[in-house]
Amino acid sequence: MSSAIASIAQYQCQATELALQFRSDSHTQAALDLATMVAQLVQTFSTQPAQYAAELQNILQAVLNCQAQRDWLGLADYLEYELQDLLHLCS
Repeated sequence: MSSAIASIAQYQCQATELALQFRSDSHTQAALDLATMVAQLVQTFSTQPAQYAAELQNILQAVLNCQAQRDWLGLADYLEYELQDLLHLCS
C-alpha cells in the first residue's frame, strides 16, 4: 500500500472519529483535532487532481460554516459522509 493510500485510510478513520466526537458533544477537543486534520488534508490534497482539491475546499468551507454556526450535527455529517465520499474516490 502506498503512503498516499495509507494516509487516505487514516483520514477516513480520523474523520469518522471526529464526527462521533462532534455528535457526542465533545466539541472542544474535536475542534482542535479537526484543525490538525484539515492542515494535513490540505497538504495531502496538493498532490491530488485539481477536481479533488476543489471538492475538498468546498467541503472544508461547509465544515467551517457549520462550525461558525455551532451546527455540530451538520459538521459531523460533512465529515462522515461528504468527506468520506471524497476520500473514497482518492483511495
